[in-house]
Amino acid sequence: MRAVYQKMGVALLKIGRPIVYSLCQYGRAKVWEWGALVGGNLWRTTGDIGDRWESMQNIGFGPSIPSGIRQPGQPGPPNLTQLDIAQHSKAGYWNDPDMLEVGNGGMTADEYRTHFTLWCMLRAPLLAGNDIRSMTQETRDILLNAEVIAIDQDPAALPARLVSREGTSDVIARALKDKSIAVAFFNRGDQEANISVAWNAVGLGGKKLRARDLWKHAAVELSGDRHTVAVPRHGVVLLKVSAR
Repeated sequence: MRAVYQKMGVALLKIGRPIVYSLCQYGRAKVWEWGALVGGNLWRTTGDIGDRWESMQNIGFGPSIPSGIRQPGQPGPPNLTQLDIAQHSKAGYWNDPDMLEVGNGGMTADEYRTHFTLWCMLRAPLLAGNDIRSMTQETRDILLNAEVIAIDQDPAALPARLVSREGTSDVIARALKDKSIAVAFFNRGDQEANISVAWNAVGLGGKKLRARDLWKHAAVELSGDRHTVAVPRHGVVLLKVSAR
């Protein structure tokens, strides 16, 4: 498989102009380990996404990545998550968990904000999969949220990491170029949940902090050595936190 994509990579180099090369082999053969070496700029890490919470959750949070090619009669290798391979993505070379479904109607606004936030935390390509000619204001507010997009496109391009997972509550954090930390509180459960993080778990313990909610576009008051947020069903709270 690598040799086939190398052929195209060589052909594109001969064109003599900048071009984005997207590899679409659905995460097989550990493409994240060699995609950049064959000239790729992005490579699919999973099968096709669907406009359903279950599909997006499995791709974004679950073990949905094939870590190799199963041989006939042989057990397959253990599957990976997007966070397991996050270190293979960097500026100009991206893991691609497939396009965005925001605005297609199969999920709620909270679920779409979760979808968009997670893709931005993962530094994924933001490929709009909806009809942009007929977007509702709600869809525009999600897809055009410049503060959240800035997390996706942060110049440092550092990998996100799972800080904690308790049942269906996840806290994922990512360091940014300006020394702040993006902290996302995800509730995959079917009821509203209170989700907490200890600031020392994200490298901000013992400091006076300030925070901004990137979906509400508002400052958030912080006190103490940890923070708790109420997160709606299938929803997210995304904070940008920094030392004062």
